[in-house]
Amino acid sequence: MQDRNPEATPGWYDRHVMPRLVGGLCGMKGVRRFRSRIVPEAQGRVVEIGIGPGHNLPLYDPARVERIWGVDPVLEMTAPAARAIAACPIPVELIAAGAESIPLETASADCAVLTYTACTLPDVPSAMAELRRVLKPGGQVLFCEHGASCDAAVCRWQDRLDPLWARLAGGCHLNRRVDRDLREAGFDVELRFEGYMPWTPKPVGYTRIGAARRRD
Repeated sequence: MQDRNPEATPGWYDRHVMPRLVGGLCGMKGVRRFRSRIVPEAQGRVVEIGIGPGHNLPLYDPARVERIWGVDPVLEMTAPAARAIAACPIPVELIAAGAESIPLETASADCAVLTYTACTLPDVPSAMAELRRVLKPGGQVLFCEHGASCDAAVCRWQDRLDPLWARLAGGCHLNRRVDRDLREAGFDVELRFEGYMPWTPKPVGYTRIGAARRRD
């Protein structure tokens, strides 16, 4: 996940409660099943935005992935990743940074992975532009993200709940559209799945899974 403000000093809730709450929710078996529908497609040199406690690491295919850069500005979120990194057969490097300013060279990555983290990006256009910068020509973004529902009635509830939800859930927003954000940043988007996670309330669980290729 990404911090609500990369330059802000996190308070007690952000340092102690929020990482465990978000880490637990994002690590549920049902959420893992959704992640597993796209993460194994990653290949080459991969940059994962919002690596957090490393929930995706067991899903990467070591025959396809050369190395992983795990980007996350919230150190309290990445601390539990040590065990997952030790068990991962792929070299993993943690980078303490926000998605809006990734300290990697231009065109250094083959693939980027976004799973339940685009909802927390403080500056979506800047983050998407930075993803495009670090990807090689023709590189792709693999995503599994929750956001705005296709149902107008649910969308209205998402808009109503979003301010409170964002404060309680580490800057997570209910009403974003990762597919639209990627298209606006210069990617061609292929949606593989769009619908509700069956085990969550509708305002929280509308998910889009797909791949976006850098448009050159």
